[in-house]
Amino acid sequence: MTFPHPLSRFRRTKIVFTLGPSTESEAMLEALISAGADVARLNMAHAKHDWTRMIIRRIRAVSARLERDIAIMMDIKGPEIRTGDLEHPIELRPGEIFDFTVKPGGGPERDNAEEVRSVDVNYKDLINDIRVGDTVLVDNGLIRLEVLEKDNARIRCRVLIPGELKSRRHINLPGVKVNLPAFTEKDRADTLVGLEEGIDYVALSFVREAQDIESLREFLRTHDSRARIIAKIEDQSAITNLDEIVRSCDALMVARGDLGIECPFEELPIIQRRAVQTCYDYGRPVIIATHMLESMITSPMPTRAEITDVANAVLERADCVMLSGETTIGRYPLECVDILKKIAARIEQEAPAPMEEPRYLDGDKIKLLLSAVKMANEIPGSTILTFTRQGFMAGGLAAMRPAMAPIFAFTPLPETFRQMRLMRAVEPILLPFDSDPDNTINRAIGYLVRDGKLQAGDKLVIATDILSSNRLIDSIQLRTVR
Repeated sequence: MTFPHPLSRFRRTKIVFTLGPSTESEAMLEALISAGADVARLNMAHAKHDWTRMIIRRIRAVSARLERDIAIMMDIKGPEIRTGDLEHPIELRPGEIFDFTVKPGGGPERDNAEEVRSVDVNYKDLINDIRVGDTVLVDNGLIRLEVLEKDNARIRCRVLIPGELKSRRHINLPGVKVNLPAFTEKDRADTLVGLEEGIDYVALSFVREAQDIESLREFLRTHDSRARIIAKIEDQSAITNLDEIVRSCDALMVARGDLGIECPFEELPIIQRRAVQTCYDYGRPVIIATHMLESMITSPMPTRAEITDVANAVLERADCVMLSGETTIGRYPLECVDILKKIAARIEQEAPAPMEEPRYLDGDKIKLLLSAVKMANEIPGSTILTFTRQGFMAGGLAAMRPAMAPIFAFTPLPETFRQMRLMRAVEPILLPFDSDPDNTINRAIGYLVRDGKLQAGDKLVIATDILSSNRLIDSIQLRTVR
């Protein structure tokens, strides 16, 4: 049973925005952070190291000035297959025979007295990975070819869907297991810059199995970093290995751009729903990304279909929705954030989330958190307070999807504070902990009263595992604000 909550307008779904020319200025960053954006994403496919250092420091400075720190996610490029440079674009014709070459001098050649046009690719072992009959998709799937034959220098294809081929276009290979490393040398160099500047999350692209995540985690351990890992699922291998990937990561991103190219388009909504449910089951945050408000790159208003798409992500109880081109090159980045806020707040108010019991989380602390959420759901207008150093308590409460109660999560650590920005329904607050747990709780309540988030008579469900006299004390309390 659920009841209206005095903070029912409190937004649970978090907003991730991608930085770019449209949003890198101090003025626009200030506007976006003030508007309620929670996480800034750096797309390292297009970022240089000098810019990366500059923009991270700018985000931190603006956040400090506004007294609203946000999280920073570095999205590293991962393995990628691209076409080479062309002097001029090639207009591919339906039925044309076309070569992808992997060795210098692999093309062009004569075939039935007609020249077969070609382009180089940047992955020489593609010859070994691909099979006759496979599909090659170029430029986000706009061009489609079928593999006819191959030798040690070239892959010969027939054009099925024509189009204009330009330099350095991305290649997708649906159903093909590519033997590229998940964590590349470029990724290592980019991540090291991010760690030096104190990023909060590393998003690993094209994750195919749990071992991909472990390679990055070992790198983070080696550099003594507390940054957390977001696994991006973008191809069929990731769907096949979804459970092991979710178990191994700290959060998941449903990257619908490449995923929608690699998998049949009619499967995409099913994959999204399954990925969200799997994250519930393991208690992991989940981000829905790509084309949320794509038309707003040039339009001041979204399409009706985009509004419904965002609403569906909120109804599925995703932790975050993400903006990409809308805030990197779009004309209306601030309006995009405002529209996401409005949709999320309205849908959450109309359809409170039923409680979720993660199937694969267990232990005494999980039972404690489960009891706290059940109590909050049964007490009209209650608010959940928790205290955490690593974010586990807040993450566990968020995973159980309290129906209406917001979660105010207090931590003494700035890194944990920022990382909790990603968690659904969690409002992180930085607060030094006292050696006496009761003093810490009273100070937290006082803070919320002064900030106008609580008032006399409000009911509080308090879940704690505060360290006291070198002992970790787990408890649930029910209090009324005096």
